[in-house]
Amino acid sequence: MQFALQTGALDDMQRSTVSSKDMAFAEYMSARQPSLLRTAYLLTGDRHAAEDLVQSALAKLYLSWDKVQRRELLDGYVRRIMVNENNSLWRRAWKRKEVATPLVPDAEAPADRHDHGEKSALWEFVQTLPRKQRTVIVLRYYEDLSEAETAQILGISTGTVKSQASRALASMRARVHEQPVLSKDWEER
Repeated sequence: MQFALQTGALDDMQRSTVSSKDMAFAEYMSARQPSLLRTAYLLTGDRHAAEDLVQSALAKLYLSWDKVQRRELLDGYVRRIMVNENNSLWRRAWKRKEVATPLVPDAEAPADRHDHGEKSALWEFVQTLPRKQRTVIVLRYYEDLSEAETAQILGISTGTVKSQASRALASMRARVHEQPVLSKDWEER
């Protein structure tokens, strides 16, 4: 096989196996990438970090593509990769040395027509939550996962999911008056 790879002498069966794997992965990636990008954005709070996170998650998925037995569970598997990768990014020393600035020195790119939540008051509000609480809120309410599914993805107990969500919601309720746009909506309820 080594010689065949070096000389390019693969038979049709080997080519079809490689291409069918690549095609299946490409189909999955093109179908799910927008949704994964939205989830990654909600986890990271930054468009560029979200793109990097999705790219890393899809690269890891591709390496394990043949090992995944149950294709119906791919979304959960990729979400788990994204959560783990996002958590590990914050543990790296170089990440802690980075400082975000409110203004980019270059000219700003034109805004996308689709609002990814960057301008919404609610998303700004959610971004103020601690990372673990924000992750639980994103998976529970944005991805619409159950408490058990969220717990499984994060590798924590269902009780921890409940307590993190409860603390996040209580924190948001206590500070809703700081957001005039949101406080109108809360008062109407």
